Amino acid sequence: MKLDTSGLESTAPLFGANTVLFDGFKDVPSFDVPKTNDFDGFQKEAIQMVKPAKGTTTLAFIFKEGVIVAADSRASMGGYISSQSVKKIIEINPYMLGTMAGGAADCQFWHRNLGIKCRLHELANKRRISVTGASKLLANILYSYRGMGLSVGTMIAGWDETGPGLYYVDSEGGRLKGTRFSVGSGSPYAYGVLDSGYRYDMSVQEAAELARRSIYHATFRDGASGGVASVYYVGPSGWKKLSGDDVGELHYNYYPVLPSTVEQEMTES
Repeated sequence: MKLDTSGLESTAPLFGANTVLFDGFKDVPSFDVPKTNDFDGFQKEAIQMVKPAKGTTTLAFIFKEGVIVAADSRASMGGYISSQSVKKIIEINPYMLGTMAGGAADCQFWHRNLGIKCRLHELANKRRISVTGASKLLANILYSYRGMGLSVGTMIAGWDETGPGLYYVDSEGGRLKGTRFSVGSGSPYAYGVLDSGYRYDMSVQEAAELARRSIYHATFRDGASGGVASVYYVGPSGWKKLSGDDVGELHYNYYPVLPSTVEQEMTES
């Protein structure tokens, strides 16, 4: 007895190597594979060729009362501005904040992931994770993904049992402890204002104004930074958002428009 397999056979025609499916297209694409002796160098050049240009300005510093964290809100890729309202300061838990610089998707995902791990640590150990522990946890995770194209430059700032803490963590697994950091394309401009006006014994209002002015000056000089200057304060009772000012309005607050000589003469007359 012979089985009838005619229903299983495909009625589609068989295509040869040179069969033209549509006008001008063949079924098998052909292109020349680049010949190189230095594959690692070729790979790095290829990554740099398609790597998007990013820009931002974030900063954080420790002072007598706690930690101040500030950032702009512009998302850009080269000369294209995609958003003016990006939240670049992410709440990890009620006592800890993370800043976002680099790839927006990478930073947002890994900060959410870190928040989950910090909560699990709190449930397992009946105590909040320290800023040191949280930053080390993130650095270990990012180190395990180094070389895979992640773009993360973040600051972990918070308050724990030992007081205020501030760490810088990047996508290569680097981790630095410090009292003042600024990350992003506008950071050189922010550092200039921040370093010149920083004092450890500032009040919360003075520290917030220094951070706001630093972000503004960075947005004024750096085309990839802009939008809203957000300022957060982290103290013994947790974090609190102090302000969120449009940098265009801040410009006229710091540099008010003065009437010209002609206008002054007309007013006086």
